[in-house]
Amino acid sequence: MRVTFTVNGREESADGVWEGESLLYVLRERLGLPGSKNACEQGECGSCTVYLDGEPVCSCLVAAGQAEGRRVRTVEGLAEGDRLDPVQEAFVECGAVQCGFCTPGLLVQAHDLLERLPDPSDAEIREALAGNLCRCTGYEKILDAVRLAATKKGAAG
Repeated sequence: MRVTFTVNGREESADGVWEGESLLYVLRERLGLPGSKNACEQGECGSCTVYLDGEPVCSCLVAAGQAEGRRVRTVEGLAEGDRLDPVQEAFVECGAVQCGFCTPGLLVQAHDLLERLPDPSDAEIREALAGNLCRCTGYEKILDAVRLAATKKGAAG
């Protein structure tokens, strides 16, 4: 089957998609967007998180056909051209990126949090990121990055 949807502001199509193929597979393998990572394939780790019609979802759990006619925004779509989103900048500045496997999902979740709550408490940050597993950082630098991103977004707004 053919699946057509908007990805990061551009209409995209993928041909030959089979019935059980995930949105994650289509994004990575058919459309060449490797940012979202394939880790658990069970919706447990958050590495594949993308926006689907403005809501964060684990793309490994979304059948590609469910994206037909919808809007998808990946970690690549957070940046505007060569300018990183404040969340992406903050992760780099705080050293919140180590192996990078969990980073795309964390970035999308943190971005979503700050869109909803511009000045979140530590408890709100922890709750928002609870579905994203990281084995490298110990999470403190990630929390620092989200706090910094909140100040960057506040200054830019």
